[in-house]
Amino acid sequence: MMTRTALAMFSLLLVFDSAAEIVTREVSYKQGDTVMKGLVAYDDSIEAKRPGILVVHEWWGHNAYARKRAHMLAELGYTALAVDMYGDGKTADHPDDAGKFSNAVGGKPQLAKARFDAALDTLKQQPSVDADKIAAIGYCFGGGIVLGMARMGTDIDGVVSYHGSVATKSPAKAGDVKTRVRVFNGADDPFITAEQIEAFKKEMESAGVDYKVVNYPGAKHSFTNPDADSFGKKFNLPTAYNEKADKDSWQQTQVFFKEIFAE
Repeated sequence: MMTRTALAMFSLLLVFDSAAEIVTREVSYKQGDTVMKGLVAYDDSIEAKRPGILVVHEWWGHNAYARKRAHMLAELGYTALAVDMYGDGKTADHPDDAGKFSNAVGGKPQLAKARFDAALDTLKQQPSVDADKIAAIGYCFGGGIVLGMARMGTDIDGVVSYHGSVATKSPAKAGDVKTRVRVFNGADDPFITAEQIEAFKKEMESAGVDYKVVNYPGAKHSFTNPDADSFGKKFNLPTAYNEKADKDSWQQTQVFFKEIFAE
């Protein structure tokens, strides 16, 4: 008969043996002649294919924050690809460079779509992914990108934007959007005005989109990123982390994914 100590140790070993085994792997793919450098994350202890989710970075580029979110999605049982929209995995350390990088891609819708599609194809080719169940999330610059992809008719199950731009010069028309849309916004974000939010809602309703907008009172730009406070102080930006909004938006995202992937 096992002693209590031995039984406790055996139980602890079972816990460790059944724990998630998150694998992260660098992946290079191409859009035209440009090499894109992303990161794939998944739970290696899951044998079945599972939904895949693209993670589109902030204007800083493919940095540790985008990779962190990919890892968090892997812990939830998904396969995630942290996307590189700038090429060669480059990142910015100053807002001036971040602005140049983001404008060079975000300001060219067809280029943005080509790079998003290249990442989408790469995700679908991963052995652990069910290619019929795909979603995309994006932060700041990335949020605007995933909304742009929805407007351009990208056929995936859902897109989620966190503190991303909602304004557009090419609003969606009825039948354009083939995916469900969720937007999490900071009500005190000076980059995204109340007028823009209302215009976005009208656009989505006119286009017949399954959408939801959540406005968090008191939340500013980059409210999901714990580094937003230091960025704000260093560069005098209106950015700030908001733990309540971050946790609530992540919880609602998990519910959203369960809904869209259950069908």
